[in-house]
Amino acid sequence: MAIKDTPEEWTVTATTTPFTGNKTSVRTDEVVMPDGSTVTRDYQVHPGSVAVLALDEEGRVLVLRQYRHPVRQKLWEIPAGLLDIPGENPLHAAQRELYEEAHVKAGDWRVLTDVYTTPGGCDEAVRIFLARDLSEAEGERFEVSEEEADMELARVPQDELVRGALAGELHNNCLVVGVLALTAARAGAGLDALRPADAPWPARPFEA
Repeated sequence: MAIKDTPEEWTVTATTTPFTGNKTSVRTDEVVMPDGSTVTRDYQVHPGSVAVLALDEEGRVLVLRQYRHPVRQKLWEIPAGLLDIPGENPLHAAQRELYEEAHVKAGDWRVLTDVYTTPGGCDEAVRIFLARDLSEAEGERFEVSEEEADMELARVPQDELVRGALAGELHNNCLVVGVLALTAARAGAGLDALRPADAPWPARPFEA
């Protein structure tokens, strides 16, 4: 049997939306189980996200430190953002986030990996890109606000981030998944063997 995730949808007999927020909502589904019983499943409906592991010529990863209120911590992360526009091309969104959060552009883009962040309670899908051939973006820096106004930027060696992730010192999902995927890709077929930046993404279909 191939070890591969496959599409499947169990019968939903009723759906309600008890909460609708600015970007996400909560949905309650009545789902029919294989034995014929019906159970209630509550989950967050999310537009999806992109993240960027930006790797410079010295093998350092561009990271930022940002306050995250739900966990009451300042976390080191990689640039990331929501897919605010339905059907938006994820590469375009990733390029925008890299510019807005770090004022950086990249000449080489590839798909590093695709993940569901918390599939037991949220339908968020994230595409993590690898960006190389970095340079400073032209023009004025994007004006940030709220939590982003307090962000710190750094470039950290890949090995140091791997060490921090395994030591329990770094916790951001996209950062941890991204640096470990980067390590695996380098140890395997190499970074040039990664999927192209416009590879299909069934979880969040997009326009070319």
